[in-house]
Amino acid sequence: MSEPAPESATEGTQVARPKKILGMRVTPLTRRRLYSFKANRRGYWSFWVFLVLFFLALFAEVIANDKPLMVQFKGTYYFPVVKIYPETVFGGDFKTQAEYREAEVQKLITGTGGWILWPPIRYSYGTVNFSLKQPAPSPPSGENILGTDDQARDVLARVIYGFRISVLFGLILTVLSSIVGIAAGAIQGYFGGWTDLLFQRFIEIWSSMPTLYLLIILASVFQPSFWLLLGILLLFSWMSLVGVVRAEFLRTRNFDYIRAARALGVNNITIMHRHVLPNAMTAALTFLPFVLIGSVTSLTSLDFLGFGLPPGSPSLGELLAQGKANLQAPWLGITAFVTLALMLSLLIFIGEAIRDAFDPRKTMV
Repeated sequence: MSEPAPESATEGTQVARPKKILGMRVTPLTRRRLYSFKANRRGYWSFWVFLVLFFLALFAEVIANDKPLMVQFKGTYYFPVVKIYPETVFGGDFKTQAEYREAEVQKLITGTGGWILWPPIRYSYGTVNFSLKQPAPSPPSGENILGTDDQARDVLARVIYGFRISVLFGLILTVLSSIVGIAAGAIQGYFGGWTDLLFQRFIEIWSSMPTLYLLIILASVFQPSFWLLLGILLLFSWMSLVGVVRAEFLRTRNFDYIRAARALGVNNITIMHRHVLPNAMTAALTFLPFVLIGSVTSLTSLDFLGFGLPPGSPSLGELLAQGKANLQAPWLGITAFVTLALMLSLLIFIGEAIRDAFDPRKTMV
């Protein structure tokens, strides 16, 4: 019985010419996958909604900031959002950074015919609102749309910055863990034998370790930071794709075209990269959105327990902890819950659409 041909091969004797989509040439197989992805309307629109939200969050400093976007003073334009100016530039007495929210500084600028262009939200993630009419946490108002937390910081601004940090952290961790996991699974599946056996025993021991307890211990010993948490979580998150890639390499390594490549003297690295990995990536790509979800929830869990990002950092997990500690301020817990539920739901729907796109039983012909 002959083995199946590689996935990239086209059926029949005629080979269809690749067409262009957005100026790029794509194969008929890729084009069918794109059509199948678009056919899943829930996942397709979730992808665009998530893309828009993430794009806006990337420019959080332009949307929510306690510094103006632009200041016009005596015919000169200043950009406080990207550069620090002392108060003396605007005729003040202090050489320290100008506090643009203070009425005195605003009067210095506008009193000479100048003007100030503010972002839509005049608070950054760490800006304290000293003009609250009631003790913090204060309920939603016209000035603070989602209210303030227990330190009088604007909740909406912290949600925007926290969303960006969570997604960026998840994306970086997903990429790094995928690289390590795919490489490990490829080595196991391609070489097999003792290499596969020893690697499997190591993964069984490593995966049986109490991950959460180790993360808490390491995070409590070392000073927490973005990159330190990334490295700690990478130690345990790379195993999620090993099994899928290993199974695909074990299935493919004895195909006729792989044997032919070996007989022609092609080295193992070239065979793995050029002939086996494309088939394994089909299965791995379907898991990436779910790996991203796990990365985001891991950071949120550590922040909720107090072992995550440094104190004061915008964090959805820290906002959840504040909601738990301030039951008299339900807007804190509700905001964090809705934000996390929306983000994770969008990622799940996107993952389902990607899974359908790479499923040969559902790919449209």
